[in-house]
Amino acid sequence: MVSKVLVATAQHLQERGQALWPPEVLTPERLLKHYPQETWRVAWENGQPVGTFCLLRADPFFWPDDPAGEAFYLHKLGVHPAAQGRGLAQKLLHFAVQETREAGRPWLKLDTASDRSKLRALYNDFGFEDVDERQVGAYYVVRMRMEILP
Repeated sequence: MVSKVLVATAQHLQERGQALWPPEVLTPERLLKHYPQETWRVAWENGQPVGTFCLLRADPFFWPDDPAGEAFYLHKLGVHPAAQGRGLAQKLLHFAVQETREAGRPWLKLDTASDRSKLRALYNDFGFEDVDERQVGAYYVVRMRMEILP
């Protein structure tokens, strides 16, 4: 179900000339290899998955210097094209903030491709601040964070 949402999202973006994730990295097997099943959150509408994200308790690849327990790390936020334009991305982000707060973590952090201006704007408008831009492995990313107040 998570894979279907992310593949539909990726294909829609690719059709618009805004490729984000290659579909081959969105297979259930690949996703579960990097993101355990219990870290996924799914939004449902009429019995169908329409949105998803992953919330990790640690992210040593993109945030290697973070102390344990400091943050939750958001990955793979996706909204199915059939559900876009209705504020679902913001609702998913609110849920991630709520879960981070309930866990007592002071930060919600993420990374995104540095050349994705619309996605960066979504996160900035929601309240994330840019931390830095860097190359991590083969990726050029902007790392972002949001302070979570009790």
